[in-house]
Amino acid sequence: MKAAYLVKVLDMQPHPEGGFYRETYRSEGKISVRELGRDFGSDRSFSTAIYFLIEKDNFSAFHRIKSDETWHFYYGDTLEVLEIDDNGKLTITHIGNKIEEGDIFQYTVKANTWFGSRVKKGGNFSLVGCTVAPGFDFRDFEMGDRRELQREFPGLREIIEEMTR
Repeated sequence: MKAAYLVKVLDMQPHPEGGFYRETYRSEGKISVRELGRDFGSDRSFSTAIYFLIEKDNFSAFHRIKSDETWHFYYGDTLEVLEIDDNGKLTITHIGNKIEEGDIFQYTVKANTWFGSRVKKGGNFSLVGCTVAPGFDFRDFEMGDRRELQREFPGLREIIEEMTR
C-alpha cells in the first residue's frame, strides 16, 4: 500500500505539525476542569485517539501537549519519536515492527515534553495511532518556536533546526 492510498481510504487530513491524521475516537465521558487543575482551561474527554501518517520527506515538528500521548505502530516503516527533556537531553525511540533491530510497538510521551517524529532513514512512510489522556484538545497544543527552543537547548541547535518549521 502507498501512503496516498492510506490517506484517502482512512479519510485523513493535514495536521498542523506535519503529516496527516484522522480522529477515530473521543470518549463521551469528561474530566472536569476542577479535577484537571489550572493547566487546563476547561473540561476534557477522558481519552481521544487518532490515526497519524507521516512520509519520508516530511516530519512532525517539535511540539508539546498537556497530556500523555501513547503511540501505536500499525503499518509501514519505523517511526522515530524524538523528545527533549527539561535538561536538554535528546532521546530517540523507534516505533515499528522490526523488533530484532530495537523497534517497539508502542511508546508513551509524557505530558509537557517537547517531541516530534519522522520516518527512520531509508523508510517511506509510517502509519501509527496516537491515544491521548486526558483527551486531546488543540487548546493544549503548542508548536515549538525554533529560536526559543535553540535558546533553551543550545546543545541541540541542529536537530531543532531539522525538526521545526
